[in-house]
Amino acid sequence: MRKYFHFEELGTSYRTEFTAGLTTFLAMAYILFVNPATLAEAGMDKDAVFVATAVAAAVGTLFMGIIAKYPVALAPGMGLNAFFAYTVVLGYGIPWQTALSGVLVSGLIFMVLTLTGLRERIINAIPANLKYAVGAGIGLFIAFIGLINSGIVVDNSATLVGIGDVTSPDVLLAIFGLVISVVLLTKGVKAGIFYGMIITAIVGMIFGLVPVPTSLNHIIGGIPSISPTFGQALFHFDEIFTLQMLVVILTFLFVDFFDTAGTLVAVATQAGLVKENKLPRAGRALFADSAATVSGAVFGTSTTTSYVESTAGVGVGGRTGFTAVVTAGFFLLALFFSPLLAIVTSAVTAPALIIVGVLMAGQLKNIEWDRFEIAVPAFFVLLMMPLTYSIATGIAIGFIFYPITMIVKGKAKEIHPVMYGLFIVFILYFVFL
Repeated sequence: MRKYFHFEELGTSYRTEFTAGLTTFLAMAYILFVNPATLAEAGMDKDAVFVATAVAAAVGTLFMGIIAKYPVALAPGMGLNAFFAYTVVLGYGIPWQTALSGVLVSGLIFMVLTLTGLRERIINAIPANLKYAVGAGIGLFIAFIGLINSGIVVDNSATLVGIGDVTSPDVLLAIFGLVISVVLLTKGVKAGIFYGMIITAIVGMIFGLVPVPTSLNHIIGGIPSISPTFGQALFHFDEIFTLQMLVVILTFLFVDFFDTAGTLVAVATQAGLVKENKLPRAGRALFADSAATVSGAVFGTSTTTSYVESTAGVGVGGRTGFTAVVTAGFFLLALFFSPLLAIVTSAVTAPALIIVGVLMAGQLKNIEWDRFEIAVPAFFVLLMMPLTYSIATGIAIGFIFYPITMIVKGKAKEIHPVMYGLFIVFILYFVFL
């Protein structure tokens, strides 16, 4: 084992790798509760999604650790689960079973692109500024959902949105959770989001806002049935051959594509694994990610992707794939704690959504705002995601404006043919849908 993961070469040990794996798990354990709550909005069985989330995370992380040997963990992606539930299912009226088929197809396409080497060409076709805008825009969208779910932001007939009743006990609990999470993360606590949820749930129990577990069976229990979601993605392929589903699949693919690439570079750089500005075993890592999406869709969850929270484990010394193996083990162990879903209310999960939004918005600093031809499409990507309540619509509007501003600026030759193709696709998207 030590030889396979190159412990001596990378200057690490079992103890260090175990600690790193546990740290990474704690930093992203919130997804076990936030993802079921999000996909339940789409009509999916909450307990089954909990199992699918844990299993998809474990399988994907094992792939990454054993095949690519990277200390990177995977789980259903934040933002992509929101797109799945709020845009695809609730917005477009597409059944969640069909949406899962779309996730499966996007994973298969990603796998083919990785094996054929086309991945690099497509990544290079999308301007870096728009990649940053998409990431930050998804962060704003996630934070907006968190604010709505918590009741901090509500519907307002005069101004569309407005401040909620901040004297409401549930809203106050969510605000408390947000403050606690901010304090923990500001203090440098790696698993601040997860610990914030725990503290918020405990305070909610004290004040009667969250159900109190009265026995050990309310904390530890048997693994729930996954039958409500397992395999559903395989039975609805005949429903994905529409322009609307094409846009959905492209969005799944696009976001996972660049989210994974950015995460791998960030984690590998922090771990000192980048050699001569190149990412060793990048093909294996991307294959592991695509395989995780395929398996996750079969189990019954939205797109599985690499998590930037993996940097928490790297920060305490994780350097090899064994870190990921340990993290995967903890996700499997978590399967026995499904009864805790009952105490994770929207007031408990909302702060996590808002904080993740803050972290994702950090990509705004990389956008060239002083170039107007870049600022316009980037701004529309950012603005229209939360305002239209749709990640796909935000991407579409921004990608339509990009060729327009670049051509007017006299930079038509700098536009990759892929961007022209997307321009046409998104025009058709608005015309027909």
